Amino acid sequence: MSEPVRVRIAGADVDDIVQPLVDAEVASGIAAQDPALWGPAAEADAENRLGWVAASEVSRPLVAEIEALRAELRDEGIDRVVLCGMGGSSLAPEVITRTAGADLVLLDSTEPTVVAHALEADLGRTVVVVSSKSGSTLETDSQRRAFLAAFASAGVDGASRMVAVTDPGSELAKLGESEGYRRVFLADPSVGGRYSALTAFGLVPSGLAGADIGALLDQAESLRSRLAQDSADNPALVLGAVLGGFPGRDKVIIVDAGSGITGFGAWVEQLLAESTGKEGTGVLPVPVEGLDAPDFTAAAPDEVRVVLEGAASAAGLDASVPTAGVAGSLGEQLLLWETATAVAGRLLGINPFDQPDVESAKEAARGLLDEQPEPSPAAFTDGVVEVRGTDGLLAGVDDVAGAVDSLLDQLPERGYVAVMAYVNAERDATLSGVRAALAARTGRPVTFGWGPRFLHSTGQYHKGGSPVGVFVQITTAAPDDMPIPDRPFSFGELIAAQAAGDAEVLAEHGRPVLRLHLTDVEAGVRQLTEVLR
Repeated sequence: MSEPVRVRIAGADVDDIVQPLVDAEVASGIAAQDPALWGPAAEADAENRLGWVAASEVSRPLVAEIEALRAELRDEGIDRVVLCGMGGSSLAPEVITRTAGADLVLLDSTEPTVVAHALEADLGRTVVVVSSKSGSTLETDSQRRAFLAAFASAGVDGASRMVAVTDPGSELAKLGESEGYRRVFLADPSVGGRYSALTAFGLVPSGLAGADIGALLDQAESLRSRLAQDSADNPALVLGAVLGGFPGRDKVIIVDAGSGITGFGAWVEQLLAESTGKEGTGVLPVPVEGLDAPDFTAAAPDEVRVVLEGAASAAGLDASVPTAGVAGSLGEQLLLWETATAVAGRLLGINPFDQPDVESAKEAARGLLDEQPEPSPAAFTDGVVEVRGTDGLLAGVDDVAGAVDSLLDQLPERGYVAVMAYVNAERDATLSGVRAALAARTGRPVTFGWGPRFLHSTGQYHKGGSPVGVFVQITTAAPDDMPIPDRPFSFGELIAAQAAGDAEVLAEHGRPVLRLHLTDVEAGVRQLTEVLR
């Protein structure tokens, strides 16, 4: 058994933040699923979004069902598990399986070469988990259609290889039943997507891939009673105080220092950004590469830090800004951060269970798909990069370097840079290296998101959070495009509409956006990497 979860604090005294939470019985209120904790405006949402509090208990019967299905599939030689899902439906299974060393093929992109790669492997040994709370997520439905067509071409009964995870009554639930999918798991409708790690959305794909989901639930359950205590040493109250209790400190720099959990920052990024980034406020999570990352080492008045530690590691914490050292098993950490995020939402005075600005980018993308307008002309082309920008951004500029300079000139003193790359994350992985380089160059926090994945994560904060971001959008041509069966648009057209729609909504919110389109992917990645560094 691992050591109990631990939260250490340096550089700040959180007693004055935590004690009012204790006095207001916030911890026991969350445990009792009291929807009034976040004020009248949030109460309707909270009434239907607190099921995650008891997920470690409620989800227990799923373990045997999932393990039985996994054994059944293995007996038939089906051992390749593909997950089609976005946001909360993909990020938790990603961290669970990567930490466990289980093999899960995660398809959370509409980039044509990414989709094609997922379809190229041995379909004879493939089962596909289609995961969507609403049952109508456009990306997930498009991926589902592509797999069914591929199964048919390979002479495989597609329905027998489809496992759906969705809410009761959704279109996906109805489709799964009517078309005879291998299994339809109906999730708890009282849990929002980003809080769903310990529900069917996190457990089904992870368990089918071979992760020990029973142990994961045991870990979370072991912490549950402690998180319900109205006590000053309640770790969720302490972590929540760090995340949301320091006015003006609205950037959370997150670094892993031996936690043993793989990719946890990406899951936290969605949970925090989508839960708190609204009404012009919120907390921007910034996962960084290590303790030497430039936006971790440089103290800033608008930052707090979180160090994800191992059970045995307890190095000295830098006290130049408020810093939390957090340790615990994966199951504990999932429940701890969900609870701490809800606490931070109360401190910020917002509803941590809605996401009002996520839908705006979806609507813009759908409108562009319906209208199929010609792309707006580039302001200019430099090498293999077509350059576009929001009004006034590119005045007097004629190359990519100058365009980047112009964008960074608009970076506020307490601002951040967001790089949004609508490319193949595996093929073009070197692009992620520009994150640290831009942080060193600007002295400000920099986030990096693969599109369209980040639209279900930090995309909410970009529009609804503090209006201090500047945005670099990277797109590529799709010479090897793929059709989407029974749809009037292709995967290439879909991802292009998602990028253009997001840029459009950001511009409407007054955010500066620099759009860089690579007409030659390989050469363009090299050119951009050099310029952005």
